[in-house]
Amino acid sequence: MDRRKSIKTLIIGGFTATVIAESCTTHENSPLVPADKEVVLSGLNRMKEELAAEKVLMAQPAFFTPEEMSAITILGDIIIPKDNYSGSASDAKVPAFIEFIVKDKPELQTPLRGGLRWLDIQCLNRYGKAFIDADEKQQMEMVDEIAWPKKAKPEMMQGVAFFNLLRNLTATGFYTSEIGVKDLGYMGNVPNQWNGVPEDVLKQYNLAYTEKELKECVSFS
Repeated sequence: MDRRKSIKTLIIGGFTATVIAESCTTHENSPLVPADKEVVLSGLNRMKEELAAEKVLMAQPAFFTPEEMSAITILGDIIIPKDNYSGSASDAKVPAFIEFIVKDKPELQTPLRGGLRWLDIQCLNRYGKAFIDADEKQQMEMVDEIAWPKKAKPEMMQGVAFFNLLRNLTATGFYTSEIGVKDLGYMGNVPNQWNGVPEDVLKQYNLAYTEKELKECVSFS
């Protein structure tokens, strides 16, 4: 899957959050490790209210089980793999971002957990093992069934909705991370130098800079 083609498709398609499968309950797992907390809480120029709200969310027990986090990590790296230009989704700590998002937006918990269960059921029926226990070839076969909405079979639509949601969250997490910003080549607001109106334009309007203007306003040497 070409990373940049996938992102273009994602941006055009927008954000999909179709509810999948049955209702799910929160597992009482251990909290995220401090390294994952830094993913959310280390941003610059944050308002005190934002930081306070995030600390409350991060103090909650982890929503996803270790097995679910493993599946999210595998899927994220399929969506945005490491290449010669930049790191993968897991390198950008996207799984920790998704864990945080489902606490901040609880309405995403059922679609994501339901989708992961749907994926495991499909893999159990096909390969006799859960998604994370399948080999790489089997995992890619399963992903190919749900990664292309227009090509997917009708019985795969639940999986398509889940994968669309996970792909959108993965791209959001990746392209708001330090790795993702560098991948885009985005420089933000940086100072530049204006070297004045081009000479050919000045001549067109019979204008010219004075010596003083050239010295004080245009020259940067």
